[in-house]
Amino acid sequence: MQKPFHSGFVAILGRPNVGKSSIMNTFVGEKVAIVSNRPQTTRSRILGVASGEGWQIVFVDTPGLHKPRTKLGEYMMKSADEAREGVDAVLCVVDAQHIGAGDRAVLEDVAKMNCPKFLCVNKIDLVTPEKLMPQLATLNDCGFDTIVSASARRGDNMDVLLNKLIEAMPEGPKYFPDDMVTDQPERVLCAEIIREKALRNLNEEIPHGIGVEMMRITKVSDGLTEIEADIYCERPSHKSIIIGKNGAMLNRIGSEARRDIERMMGTHVMLKLWVKVRENWRNRASDLSALGYTD
Repeated sequence: MQKPFHSGFVAILGRPNVGKSSIMNTFVGEKVAIVSNRPQTTRSRILGVASGEGWQIVFVDTPGLHKPRTKLGEYMMKSADEAREGVDAVLCVVDAQHIGAGDRAVLEDVAKMNCPKFLCVNKIDLVTPEKLMPQLATLNDCGFDTIVSASARRGDNMDVLLNKLIEAMPEGPKYFPDDMVTDQPERVLCAEIIREKALRNLNEEIPHGIGVEMMRITKVSDGLTEIEADIYCERPSHKSIIIGKNGAMLNRIGSEARRDIERMMGTHVMLKLWVKVRENWRNRASDLSALGYTD
């Protein structure tokens, strides 16, 4: 007699920069969501698929919950809110280094959801036990079914958390083939990789104003793909910083992005990047649509 198959959808929620994307990438086993130390790195809802013998979990990574100040911010919060609908469980993430009032407001809100609720206290590798334990004690009555202290970066307790989530999944179908790890199309993944490299290399005041539009992906041959993309920024002064002296910064961003894209696509890549100023693009519907931030 064949054993029942268990599957379901798990929304990953939390404040910006708590490690939601790192956790999903760890579960999936590949990078399907970009990661940086900048808040609000994730801008859209991203599906990551983790599969094993007798089970499959579709993780829904969401933008960090924050008060929006632009139309892009409003789109991000709408994506996060929609991710809650119809899920079989929710995984809320907080940063062990600091669990503040904003985190507790998120926990109180999520605790009202009518599904299994899991809380991951992430980044325990960055705090001492003396600082961690009092914070954990304050979470005992937060209304979650399971609390796991973990480190997505180092791998601590990630298997424990995953097994807890698998146990909570109902019987269901296999939603995606075993070799599929995300629903994101290739052009979106390429744009996100470029944006990740820009986020990691640029000054703090610039990243929120950066967007990447894929202009062209051309398969020249079985072993070579040409990619052209525009990097948006909001000020002429930002453009000069992104390009750098004699083009050094743009070359660094392009080189780092090309290596990751080649690894993902399995071909050599010729990557051409241009930097364009689009003032206030985060509040312009046409620009948001061009970058894929649409309903």
